[in-house]
Amino acid sequence: MKPVDQMRVAVFLPNGGALSPYGKPLMLQEVLFCPVLTWCVRAWKSRGVERFFLVCEEPLRERGMACFPQGTDVTWLTPEEGEALGDDVEKVREPVMPRGEMMIAFHTAQELGRLQDAWHREIIEGHQRNGVLILDGAATYIDPRVTIAPGTLILPGTILRGETAIGEGCEIGPGAVVDSCIVEGGVTINASQVAGSTIGAGSDVGPYAHIRPGCQVGPKCHIGAFVQLKNCNLGEGTKMSHLTYVGDSDVGRGVNFGCGTVTSNYDGFKKHRTVIGDNVFIGCNTNLVAPVEVGEGAYIAAGTTVTKNVPADSLAVGRARQENKEGWARHNRAMKARNKKQ
Repeated sequence: MKPVDQMRVAVFLPNGGALSPYGKPLMLQEVLFCPVLTWCVRAWKSRGVERFFLVCEEPLRERGMACFPQGTDVTWLTPEEGEALGDDVEKVREPVMPRGEMMIAFHTAQELGRLQDAWHREIIEGHQRNGVLILDGAATYIDPRVTIAPGTLILPGTILRGETAIGEGCEIGPGAVVDSCIVEGGVTINASQVAGSTIGAGSDVGPYAHIRPGCQVGPKCHIGAFVQLKNCNLGEGTKMSHLTYVGDSDVGRGVNFGCGTVTSNYDGFKKHRTVIGDNVFIGCNTNLVAPVEVGEGAYIAAGTTVTKNVPADSLAVGRARQENKEGWARHNRAMKARNKKQ
């Protein structure tokens, strides 16, 4: 092990059989959801390294380059070109992992696992020193790229990964997975999965909700049990308590979604958007067949299938009119009883 003392580093992939049991270079394996190469690049940059070279065959180029954080000065070279680099470049030919000021070499998945265990404890303790409340560090896993503001509570079974930023006074977990998200202050995420999205201040998610990439959830929203969102924008104070799917939609402020509401965004060939204005009330078991717009302040009756635009402040009813047939049930039971005896 040795410190890096050059301002330029060349990483050779793979080298000397430095592969996992799955045939993947050890430098591309993930430690706490973050590729080893990304760990190394972040450490090298913090110590003043200004330029990088990724030396590998073409099939590994894309995966290797993806490990360098955005904005990194990195050039891909073939193995032949890498060997031609001068002595002013630090050549890293074996798998290494940062520990303190050193880069520690490893050659097996078992050795990498031991390094992961050490980093797991160190990351948890680092967040605790910064004022994050972690109830059970052994049952919590945090990517090194994650930032958490003081005063947030992390409950057991939580996994935080990717470029995730969590604000002050949040409660995350139990059993939550948050991947590459911005979570603003005062948010609760309970037993739910959130990916590639922004959750506005004071909102609550879950339990058992799924927020897929591309969502912008405004402040003070309620995303309840068995709700799924995908590629949508929600205004402040919008609520959907349970069993609702909203995809490819732009939703205003103060909208209430009844149980069983679905945006029917796919026609079998392409996706279409639904646009819902402020303060709309959507009754239970409503289907919104996109593309469709619902004007501000409109009211959609329960059981309606909306296939055309709804003007502002209007009532939309799209269901069969109820008809009661007196005595039908009694007659039906009698008929079945007679048939059973025959």
